[in-house]
Amino acid sequence: MIKIMLFAKIWFQIKRLWLLIIIAIVTGLTVAACNPSNFKTNAAQVPQLVTSILSDPKTFNFALSSESPNIFGLTYEGLITESYETGKVEPALAESWQISEDKLKIVFTLRDNLKWSDGQPLTVDDVVFTYNDIYLNEAIPTDARDGMRIGESRKLPTVRKIDNRRVEFSVPEPFAPFLRSATGYPILPAHALRESVTTKDQEGKPKFLSKWSVDTPPDQLIVNGPFKLERYDTSQRIVFRRNPYYWRKDAQGKAQPYIERIIWQIVESTDTSLLQFRSGGLDTVGVSPEYFSLLKVQEDQGNFKIYNGGPGSGTTFVLFNLNKGSRDGKPLIDPIKSRWFNTVEFRQAVAYAIDRQTMINNTFRGLGQPQDSPISVQSPYYLSPQEGLKVYNYNIDKAKQLLLKAGFKYNEKNQLVDSQGNNVRFTLLTNAGNKIREAVGSQIKRDLSKIGITVDFTPLAWNTYTDKLSNSLDWEASLLGLTGGLEPNDGANVWSPEGGLHMFNQKPQAGQKPITGWEVAPWEAEIGELYIKAARELDEPKRKAIYADTQRITQENLPFIYLVNAYSMSAVRNRFEGIKYSGLGGAFWNIHEIKIVD
Repeated sequence: MIKIMLFAKIWFQIKRLWLLIIIAIVTGLTVAACNPSNFKTNAAQVPQLVTSILSDPKTFNFALSSESPNIFGLTYEGLITESYETGKVEPALAESWQISEDKLKIVFTLRDNLKWSDGQPLTVDDVVFTYNDIYLNEAIPTDARDGMRIGESRKLPTVRKIDNRRVEFSVPEPFAPFLRSATGYPILPAHALRESVTTKDQEGKPKFLSKWSVDTPPDQLIVNGPFKLERYDTSQRIVFRRNPYYWRKDAQGKAQPYIERIIWQIVESTDTSLLQFRSGGLDTVGVSPEYFSLLKVQEDQGNFKIYNGGPGSGTTFVLFNLNKGSRDGKPLIDPIKSRWFNTVEFRQAVAYAIDRQTMINNTFRGLGQPQDSPISVQSPYYLSPQEGLKVYNYNIDKAKQLLLKAGFKYNEKNQLVDSQGNNVRFTLLTNAGNKIREAVGSQIKRDLSKIGITVDFTPLAWNTYTDKLSNSLDWEASLLGLTGGLEPNDGANVWSPEGGLHMFNQKPQAGQKPITGWEVAPWEAEIGELYIKAARELDEPKRKAIYADTQRITQENLPFIYLVNAYSMSAVRNRFEGIKYSGLGGAFWNIHEIKIVD
């Protein structure tokens, strides 16, 4: 009954549309000074997995997190989970559930003898606390709440304890994502967090807002997932240790997970990750198209396998800042540029001017396909171009026609100018260190120059970049991506105008400076209303038709200009047994089942 996006799924369910903004964890190692051999002792090396991430996490507090990389997929679980092998909902902390005939109530029954990583009992009281005191608490600015709002009223569910093992969720009206959406919310420890929620700081805000920052000593973090945080060295590594109180056991009664330790090296360059993988220093690396040919011929020699899960579930896109508001008396966007960006013909012209097939052939080495929809291709609600979804195949002439129609013209230097004679020039941001994105951005710069537009392409450090997108809102155009999944409602906080990830026209979130003059376009409001309508519709064909309408509107108005759906690929050492590779979840989504065989 609930969810957040991530639109994505944020953590352990790669589906959450949460971002804010999302960089997938690319596996890889770091330089020799950070080699995991430094963790070896005189005793035998413990069974461990070494991967890498591109940047430091920003928080260890799940409720306050909205981006990757984060630790939560390893450290927390919710009542239920989702199998990326079958796509079905499966038990997790709850061993079973029952949905009422009117679809307005769901009762979860917890497993017996659940425990937190500190050995304390995990009970129904923790479930009630997690939802009522954190996720549903308006004093806490969490993206999780956006996905729980139901209908036009935007009401939230109610949660109550039935007895020591059962908890009931109630919604005010039928809510189609009722069950599946609950897979994205981990249960948090009341005994460790309640005081921080109920006590206030000097500004009258809950102390929870500063609880469990990245400066928190790892032994103070209480978790319920397969691993707990053991060590965090800023800009170097994150080390996880097997949680001895984790609930899962295999068919023979042996405790899971089998892997004792996981090391994430923090590496800001995918090139460095590749070098370390090839030298044998790490166990897995994300295989980007530029690395595929090089690695493919080394599979036998390097004792690894490249897994290809087909099109990934995430999205990659360009977006313009459509926010017409002002902050402290100053427009967020230069009014001249804001008029360009808010002209639909301008956005459509940009879409036609981007040569996505060349992008696939060159940057992606043929390992991808054009992307045209915000909904993942794996989802039963995906609308394909063959079913009528509008596409923007490369067409320079069409792009120029649209620009001229919108009142733009060309000067004697063949530069595009607006009706007032202003040269059309803007800054395109992305995150530095992502080689694919940097290559894509460079091509977009070249492509748009062919229609007279000057693009200042500027990769930024991740934290600087996300601050502009979600806080200061000081940006013009951006290149980034979001995660995806099977349930479109996971993206509710992207498509609701009030949502925390409505980044193309972001409303200030709790605790941020107010904005005056913020406007919502009619098509923008319609998409938000359709998402509410689809969540209410229990007839599957009708629900699919509603989501088809949302995809048609997004492709007509282009709040996001979608680019390429790259194939989901990873190289994994052959010493790991139990890999069930999935385009939705990658190589280690079932981490509790995976064994090291040497």
